[in-house]
Amino acid sequence: MISLDVTCLVILKRSNRQYWDPDKIYFYNRRGCHCNSSVCVHLAYCSHVQGTGLICCGSVLFFVCLSVRVLMQFFLYLYCKCLWRSLKFVFRKVTGRCELQRICYNNKPGARRTLKIESSLKFSKNELLQSAVSVHPDSVEKTIEDIMSLKKINPDTNPQLGISLQASLLQIVGYRNLVAEVEKLRREPYDCENHEHEDMLLKLWKSLRPDAPLTGRISKQWCEIGFQGSDPKTDFRGMGLLGLHNLLYFAEHENATALQVLHDSLQPKHRDVSKEDGSKMSKLEWEKNKFDKAIGYSFAIVGINITDLAYSLLVSGALKTHLYNVAPETPTLLHFQQTFCYLMQEFHRFWTEEDPCDIMEFNRVRTKFHKRILKQLKNPDMALCPHFAASDHLVNL
Repeated sequence: MISLDVTCLVILKRSNRQYWDPDKIYFYNRRGCHCNSSVCVHLAYCSHVQGTGLICCGSVLFFVCLSVRVLMQFFLYLYCKCLWRSLKFVFRKVTGRCELQRICYNNKPGARRTLKIESSLKFSKNELLQSAVSVHPDSVEKTIEDIMSLKKINPDTNPQLGISLQASLLQIVGYRNLVAEVEKLRREPYDCENHEHEDMLLKLWKSLRPDAPLTGRISKQWCEIGFQGSDPKTDFRGMGLLGLHNLLYFAEHENATALQVLHDSLQPKHRDVSKEDGSKMSKLEWEKNKFDKAIGYSFAIVGINITDLAYSLLVSGALKTHLYNVAPETPTLLHFQQTFCYLMQEFHRFWTEEDPCDIMEFNRVRTKFHKRILKQLKNPDMALCPHFAASDHLVNL
């Protein structure tokens, strides 16, 4: 692919050859990147640059490079500015409905509808519609009235439109507020002088180790639930209080699952099986029980890392698909924490299936898991964890 930032053509001189080979043509952009291409038009004489081993374009060279990226941007600009607006005008005259009406009436509630409404508002040329995606939740109802008035839509004859727009707009502004709330927790460092922070940490221990009293605030016992040292405070530096909030929610609200995941994480790569028991098992039974699967990892550290993964999905907007499908109106921190619980369980299952040699393969497995989740979220009808309470009132799936 030809880069758009192409500024010069350089023909590499290899093995002291005095002729140029089309296969050795490289296009260099301003970032110093290069890529092979035989698509060029040139009318020139080339002059030799002494001592460099390169032949560069001289002043006589007239080089024309048509960038695919520029052409795509140009046609996209024409489509957005001219063709699409013309099509919208025609559609409105033919159907008697504006774009927002068509979206609401032709799509079921959920991410598919809300994402289209968000895009329509964000790229509108009207300032009122552009600002609608960033209003305060308390102003949503007034904003809907203003939009209906602007579009000259009678609310009495179109009652469902107002309801649909309000639900979608609450999801849109709620998502923005959730990002801000999560970011605030991430930026707040753990403070051992703060009694609330300390209480949360002690609750985490009691939830995961109910039968083992903690001997002291600073203790090697913390390693039993997957912290790196005797003071968990140092492990929260990356995700701040957000990591602690998520771990505590998982331990309290999904206690049985959290205890099972913790138990599995403490197992070594090979589980001990007696020769007598092993001889009784068929190969299929052995595979089914996964006695030779890798399990061991640090529970708390992995939880903080999965918190980072959930955070990146949220901030990038990839999590909109899921949250717009599970939150009937405003997405909240509760939805985010339930998503974290799902990701912890799925990563544990994925880790076992991948069967890594040791913990040094964690980044590879995490990256592969991240790509898998992103692929799932590209489906606008996708809800990662519909079995959680957040989606009891799910209307789309």
